[in-house]
Amino acid sequence: MTNKKKPDPSLKGKKPANRAAAGQKKKITRNPSHITNKLKRSEVYGKYLIEKKARKKEKRLKLEREAEALGEEVEKKTPRTLDNTREKEATRVASHDAEVEADHADDEFAPYFSNEKAPKIIVTTRPRPSQKVFHFIADLQNLIPSLYFYPRKHYSIKEICTFGANRGYTHLIVLGERHKQCNGLTISHLGGKGPTAFFKVSNVVTSQNLPNHGTCTNHVPELNLHGFSTRLGHRVGRFFGSLFPHMAQFEGRQVVTFHNQRDYIFVRHHRYIFHEGKKVTEKDEQGKTRARLQELGPRFTLKLRWLQDGTFDTQFGEYEWYHKRKEMDTTR
Repeated sequence: MTNKKKPDPSLKGKKPANRAAAGQKKKITRNPSHITNKLKRSEVYGKYLIEKKARKKEKRLKLEREAEALGEEVEKKTPRTLDNTREKEATRVASHDAEVEADHADDEFAPYFSNEKAPKIIVTTRPRPSQKVFHFIADLQNLIPSLYFYPRKHYSIKEICTFGANRGYTHLIVLGERHKQCNGLTISHLGGKGPTAFFKVSNVVTSQNLPNHGTCTNHVPELNLHGFSTRLGHRVGRFFGSLFPHMAQFEGRQVVTFHNQRDYIFVRHHRYIFHEGKKVTEKDEQGKTRARLQELGPRFTLKLRWLQDGTFDTQFGEYEWYHKRKEMDTTR
C-alpha cells in the first residue's frame, strides 16, 4: 500500500495555490479607460503604455529579422513629428536670396547691422505695475545692453515715443501685465520709421527662479537668430537683431538665442564653456572637445500678434501683418 501525502493543515480544505501561474504577470492589452478609480486607472495606464511600447518594438524587430532572413533591405521609417508633417509655408525664402538681401541692405535696421548706429532702448510698464514685473525688467537689462528703465506714471505711449525720439533713443519696449504676470510686449522703433510689433508673452521664468543659474557680466552677448525663414520671419528676426550691438565680446562667452518654432519664439540666455574630454583611443592626441551651457536667465516665450508700419499708433496706423486665429491657426 502506498502512503498518501497528507495536505498541509493550514490549507483547511482549500486547493493549493498554483505557484507557477502566480509568478507570471498578466498582460494589459486593453486601454484602462473603463476603470472608474482614478488612482488605479492612472497606475494601470502607465503599465499599459510600457507594454504597448514593448509590443511595438517586438513587432518591429520581428519584421527586421524576417527581412534579413529573406535577404531584403530593411527600410528605416522616419518618425512623424509636428515639424516634418507641417504644411510648407508659401512665403519661405532661401538663406541667400538676392531679392531678400537687397531688401535687408535698404531697410530700417541696416544701420544697426553695419554698426553705423548703436541701439539705445527705453523700457517701461503699464500704469501702476506690480512688484513682480520689476524682477523681469532687471533680467531684461542683463539680457539687452543699453536698456534704460523709465517709470510709466501717467504718460501715454505716444508721449513716451516722442520723448525717446527727442533724446536719441532708438527703441521703446512696453510691458503689459495681467494677474501680476507679464503677458504682453510691445516694441516700437522710434524716429518715425517704425515698425511696431506686439507679442503675447508666456512662460516667464526670471533668473532667481532658475535652478543653478549663472550671473551675467557686462560683456556684449552674441546673438543667435534661428528659424526665421519666411519673409515675415526675416523682418521680425532683424527687428530683434536691431536691439543688440553687433560687436560681440567673445571673452564673455554669453549668447542670446531667439528660436522660432511653429510661430512661437523661445528666448534664452546662456553662458558656454568648452570642455576637453578624455581620449577615446591611444591615437588621439587630444580628447573630444564638448560645449557646456549654463543658463543665465530670463526665460520666456513670444508669439507675434501684429506688426504695424511706423511708430505706435493703434488708431490710424497701417498694419503690415495681423494674426487672424480662425484663418491662420487651421493646422499646427
